[in-house]
Amino acid sequence: MKILIQNGRVMDPASGRDEMADVAIAAGRIIAIGGVNDDFQPNRTIDASGLVVAPGLVDLAVRLREPGEEHAGMLESEMAAAVAGGVTSLVCPPDTDPVLDEPGLVDMLKFRAEKLHQSRVFPLGALTRGLKGEVLTEMAELTESGCIGFGQAEVPVLNIQVLQRAMQYAATYGYTIWLRPQDYWLGQGVAASGALATRLGLSGVPVAAETIALYTIFALLRSVHRTGAERSAKIHLCRISSAAGLEMVRQAKAEGLPVTCDVSMHNLHLTDVDIGFYDSRMRLQPPVRQQADRTALRAGLADGTIDALVSDHFPVEAEAKTRPFAEAEPGATGLELLLGQACKWAQQDGLGLMQALTVLTAGPQSVLGDSLGTLQHSVGALTVGGQADICVFDPNGSWRVEPAALRSQGVHTPFEGHEMPASVKATLVAGQMAFEASGTGR
Repeated sequence: MKILIQNGRVMDPASGRDEMADVAIAAGRIIAIGGVNDDFQPNRTIDASGLVVAPGLVDLAVRLREPGEEHAGMLESEMAAAVAGGVTSLVCPPDTDPVLDEPGLVDMLKFRAEKLHQSRVFPLGALTRGLKGEVLTEMAELTESGCIGFGQAEVPVLNIQVLQRAMQYAATYGYTIWLRPQDYWLGQGVAASGALATRLGLSGVPVAAETIALYTIFALLRSVHRTGAERSAKIHLCRISSAAGLEMVRQAKAEGLPVTCDVSMHNLHLTDVDIGFYDSRMRLQPPVRQQADRTALRAGLADGTIDALVSDHFPVEAEAKTRPFAEAEPGATGLELLLGQACKWAQQDGLGLMQALTVLTAGPQSVLGDSLGTLQHSVGALTVGGQADICVFDPNGSWRVEPAALRSQGVHTPFEGHEMPASVKATLVAGQMAFEASGTGR
């Protein structure tokens, strides 16, 4: 299949490319960006006049709810939501049912995903067996099955010695450990600690729950990290939520520790005030905090302290979401909103479109790094000779978030009714059309 994308504005943060150019695709790969040979005869031409041609988006936090919880999210529906949002690569945490702690389970998930010919799925293996925080998994075997890192999702490792051993093992083989920094005992609340949670009578999660966990992580990392070593343990911090936590990350990076981090689009745009009158759609993990935290997170994303913006996609069935706030299951749909939320952040903070794309492409690609293997230079970038994972979108388009129109099986989102900038017109994965809005191409 040969495809020619004509007359588009090609934007690629990884290379700094921003120009009007045609993109030629053959056999699933990009064969030219600009300067397309006259003898190239496409089977399909897409007119991208007025549109941006960008790398496919990379989302580092997507729960597919499969295997095990198909009632909340089917693989088919969530993958369809991904490509409709321009997401061509996604990372799946290990807290499925059963937990991704055996190579066979990882093989099954990847096989199911590949059969759909939509987004690429990069699983995280469980750091400990059953996520129980007691015995380390066989990381080498899980890596051979396709895991790009190891984590505990929302389940903490209470035994600090186990976490230290995990870092030591990861340092030996150059693996990345993905951790959500939240102290177990302080993190039992349902909303961010503060005046609002107190008035509403909701149990709070203090900022200290994040900073204490970060202090522990960094102390352990210092004990195993050796500057100049051929390999080292790498830590990716999932969904930083506070100004104080962000400052600790900034200091750790300045110190030279091998640390990256991301932030959820919910924490980038919302505050605890948005809970309103116990709106269960705002029941999120981590909870959104106060205005000062949101302001700091937005600035941290802009200055590069935060490496990536994530959707934190977590489809929740209606029965589990439409309960009293404290009893509702945390989570929200987000895959289809990710591009719009990045563009809205950039617009509101006076940043360019290139900055919005950076935190969705080159930023997350730098987190994944060499764990991608042969795909390292194709994911999150437009590279001649690389896989043709492409998002074509209208930067001037807009759309309204209506649950009934979302493709995800989980339709609950605190952004219901919001106007989103940027509308996806086409998504290609390995040179195949995975999503196409009506009226695109010929």
